[in-house]
Amino acid sequence: MSVTATEFKLNLGKYLALAENEDIYITKNGKVVAKLTNPNADRVETAKSLLGIIPADITPEEFLQELEKEQDE
Repeated sequence: MSVTATEFKLNLGKYLALAENEDIYITKNGKVVAKLTNPNADRVETAKSLLGIIPADITPEEFLQELEKEQDE
């Protein structure tokens, strides 16, 4: 969902509630300047995407560290 900065300011509570289920893109002069998102939703989606990928003999934290190392290389 996309809203103007003015609309966002006027209805902050409404958009905070909506952000629990969807990303809110805030625009100013027709350009996206911010994104309001649920930080926990990203974790759930990441965890779901990793199901079946993480080897059984390492912890999820170890797996994420390995991914970070690969990205740094």
